[in-house]
Amino acid sequence: MADLQDLKELTGQVAAVEEESVERKPVVDAQGRSYATGKRKDAVARVWIKPGSGKITVNGRDQETYFARPTLRLVVNQPFQVSGRVDQYDVVATVKGGGLSGQAGAVKHGISQAIQLAEPELRAALKAAGFLTRDSRVVERKKYGRAKARRSFQFSKR
Repeated sequence: MADLQDLKELTGQVAAVEEESVERKPVVDAQGRSYATGKRKDAVARVWIKPGSGKITVNGRDQETYFARPTLRLVVNQPFQVSGRVDQYDVVATVKGGGLSGQAGAVKHGISQAIQLAEPELRAALKAAGFLTRDSRVVERKKYGRAKARRSFQFSKR
């Protein structure tokens, strides 16, 4: 019976420790920036955000020139819409690897991570929208004896 009492005391202590660890503090460097890495397919984006006018720069170019398609710009701006911080942060991102779609997804992931580091109270909204989770879907590798990953060569009867 004494063992059960000890166990109850321990679980009470663990719950108290967990409640203390939930409180998050903003992570900001000396220049007032928050940094995060975003990934999608083969693309990796390094993202810095700081309070500003809403200017987004990707690989030294403006967002409109780098992501020419409106759908890609929409993807990049989604974290700001969900968090209600449109035109409040300047973004500087460098992206490598993958295609434009994967790069836009990587920048979106990086922006989301950086926003939640700058303002921890926005974490719930970003997490509910699924922006903090890395999309793990990647291209399936080609198999031997096949034309592509699953497509087989055309069958010839004669």
